[in-house]
Formats: sequence, structure tokens, C-alpha cells
Amino acid sequence: MAKNKILFECQHCGNQQAKWLGKCPECGAWDSFLELKKEQIQVLKESAKHTHKASEAVCISEVELESLSRKSTGDAELDLVLGGGLVEGSLILIGGSPGVGKSTLLLKIAANLAQENSAVLYVSGEESKSQIKLRADRLGADAAELFLLTELCLENILAELEKRPYNVLIIDSIQTLYSEKIASAAGSITQVREITFELMRVSKQRNVSVFIIGHITKEGAIAGPRVLEHMVDVVLYFEGDATKEIRLLRGFKNRFGNTSEVGIFEMSPRGLVSAKDLAGRFFRRASKGAGSALCVVMEGSRALVLEIEALVCESAYPKRSATGYERNRLDMLLALLERKLELPLGRYDVFINVSGGVRVSETAADLAVVAAIVSSFKNRPLSRECVFIGELGLSGELREVFSLDARLREAKMQKFKNAIVPSKPLEDVGPKCFVAKELSQVLEWM
Repeated sequence: MAKNKILFECQHCGNQQAKWLGKCPECGAWDSFLELKKEQIQVLKESAKHTHKASEAVCISEVELESLSRKSTGDAELDLVLGGGLVEGSLILIGGSPGVGKSTLLLKIAANLAQENSAVLYVSGEESKSQIKLRADRLGADAAELFLLTELCLENILAELEKRPYNVLIIDSIQTLYSEKIASAAGSITQVREITFELMRVSKQRNVSVFIIGHITKEGAIAGPRVLEHMVDVVLYFEGDATKEIRLLRGFKNRFGNTSEVGIFEMSPRGLVSAKDLAGRFFRRASKGAGSALCVVMEGSRALVLEIEALVCESAYPKRSATGYERNRLDMLLALLERKLELPLGRYDVFINVSGGVRVSETAADLAVVAAIVSSFKNRPLSRECVFIGELGLSGELREVFSLDARLREAKMQKFKNAIVPSKPLEDVGPKCFVAKELSQVLEWM
């Protein structure tokens, strides 16, 4: 008599093992393996049996390029992040914290596309039709080609797709759906993986653009197996505090464009709309006390002036905290200040905050962070007419940054008079530049 095969699966990443393990060797999660039922193992076996017609290798010089058919979503910021518009037959995954505006944005986009004679099916597994209609009235999202479906079963959704030639499908959210072919609860690893694979197949076969909303874990990653992000064409994450007006939509994967662009939105009474005027949103020109410095960072192809705030105070048990800035980078800069400038920061609490809810990931803000820390430590306010741009090396030298001219043009538009930079710009674009090669030179000007 054949022995029944036992299979365990990690509920964080989908890794499968023949025996139970306390720690997943793939993602490192503890106590995450659950035994699969016989029906679930049978589904995996059947999916592995699917065979396709073998394809032949073709010389790369003989391959003809196919032009991508793009359509505007009616939102300039989303078009920018997508690489110029919505590609037909693409599969797009959008994640973000609760209340950040995922459903609000996609409902507005659905109405924009429906007004351009694109049939859109909005599937919700969390809200009723009346709740969606209430939000649609507030957003002005009323179009004849926009259809609502409150359904949890994948098979019923696929049956609805057979009734009309839909161009766009929106799933809100993937964790609420289930398939009758899979004997596990909605939101499980097996359900999410198989449903996403089926949606990918439908998207490519019928040339339907599919938006998928995904819940995120407490660590900020999209819940479900990591293979989910590999299957889709585009992965977008919403950033920003749900209590603030400004939200950022950042691309982490895009098969049809680059991932350097960032969409900036503003939560208004009419929903999430493109932030057209960004001047003054991330900094204040009014005179402030010590511990504040201004810098110019690049978010995709646009430059933004940000305010870096620092608080340094003596403490018996020193702490370091950074909001919107990398903590490891902060520790390195503090060690540099102690080593090169002999500032006794080891006996002080140091807190860093980037205003506006923006997360700074580039090193061009190093100089502004150091300037804010020194300003707070010495209790001397900095000029509000000067921006600090530069990366700091471990030996205290200032290194060049990319797109320096674009940063200085933005500083000129914001009417800043001075800029401390690591190198001379290629052209005279506005502010008076003070070129510094060492950190000590910057402190003399400060």
C-alpha cells in the first residue's frame, strides 16, 4: 500500500518541505510551516501536469520588436509611474497600508477609463455595492461602462468576464478571493498563488489589463508568497502617513518602463488626486530655530526640496532614531562627526525627521543631515536661503551627486540664494554655489 505523501508549506513565502521545520530556510520566518491537505497537494500535482506546446529557439537578430499599446489612465502621476500609460494585457499589483488610498485611486481610475469607452469591471470582496456607490458619488466616478461586482469566488468572476468584452479588471483585494478548486481558506498561500496565476493567464489570453490590490504585512511587504511579485508585470507601493495629505506611489518593478519614477498624490475631498503644485509642500520658508536644514533630492525625474529636522539633547542613555531616513546611514554620519569634528555625540540623543512623510533613500541628503545635527548641537539656526547638497565619504570628503544641475534649477525655482555643493555645476543655473571638498569647509560657512 502506497504511503501518503506529506507536504508542509511556509505561510510567508510558499516554500515547501517534506517535513516540518521550525524556521523557513527561504525567508527565515519562525513557526510558519503548515501541513497541506490531500486536496491541496492534488491541486499542486495537477497544476504541474499542465503541458504546453514546446517552442523553438529563435536567433535574437530575427526577433521582431512589438510596439506596446498604451492608454492614459486619466491621471498624470499614475501614467508617469507606469512608464507612460497603461499597457494592454498587463498585470499590476498595488500595495499599501490601510486607509492610504488604494481603493479610492483605482475607483477614480476605473471611472476615467470607463469614460473613454473602456469597459471596466470593479470586483470588491470587502465592500458592498452601496458602499462603493457612495464613494463613487463623492469622487464623481459615474460612468456607463463601469460595472461593479461584489464577489469572492474566482470562478464566478471568470464567468462574469465571459458576458462582456471587458478591457480592465480591478480586484479589491486578492487576499479576499478563493477558488472552489482549492481546499484552503481565502488569503492562504495556495489560494493567493493559484488565483494570481489564473488572473495572469486571463490577462494575457484576453488582453485585459488587471489591477490587483494587495494587503501588506506589519513589516510593510505585500502579504502572500514572494512569487506573487515575480508573476505580475508591475509592482507599486503606496508610501505616506494615512493622516497626512501627501501620498507617494513608488514603483518597485516595471516590465514596461523604469522604476525610478514616483507619483505624488494629494488626498482631497474629491479623493486621491495628482498633486499639481508641490512648491512648499515639504519645507517651510519661515524662520525656524536650530536643528533644521534644507536639501534637494531626486525622486525619479523630478527634484524636491525637503526639510531635514534634527534634535540633539544630552542623555544618560543615548538613543538614535530616524524617521524617513536610513538608520544605518545615520549611525555612520554620527561616527564621522565624532571622529573628524570631535563632537561628543556619544552622550547625546539624536533624532532625525524628514518633513512631509517622504522617505529619503539617496545619499545626496547626507550633508543636510549633518548640517541639521551640528545646528541642533551648537544651538545655532541655519540660513533659510541656503540648500545643502552632497554625499559624505567615510574620510569626511564630499562626493559628487548625479543631476546636480536639475537640483539647482529646482532651488532657483524655489528662490533659494545659496547652495553648498561638492562640485561646480556644468552651467550657471541660479543659486550662488559654494564648492566644498571637505566637511570642515562646510562648518566654516555654517
